[in-house]
Amino acid sequence: MHSAFVLMNAELGKENKLVKELRQIPHVKEVYGVYGVYDVLMEIEADSMETLRETITTKIRKLDGVKSTLTMIIVKD
Repeated sequence: MHSAFVLMNAELGKENKLVKELRQIPHVKEVYGVYGVYDVLMEIEADSMETLRETITTKIRKLDGVKSTLTMIIVKD
């Protein structure tokens, strides 16, 4: 299993809408609205790195209101 944390910057006023939409996407395990440099924090989990990449690039980043994302792949022992 491959996992990643994704931090997101959202357009002003679209944070709550994005959190709701992100919770409906397969492979997105946890989603939180946060305060600080980023607006949304999520954890994604998939069977392969390709599925992880595809989820981020084709499903998450293309949502209306997403300004930018930062992905951190989780290293497991």
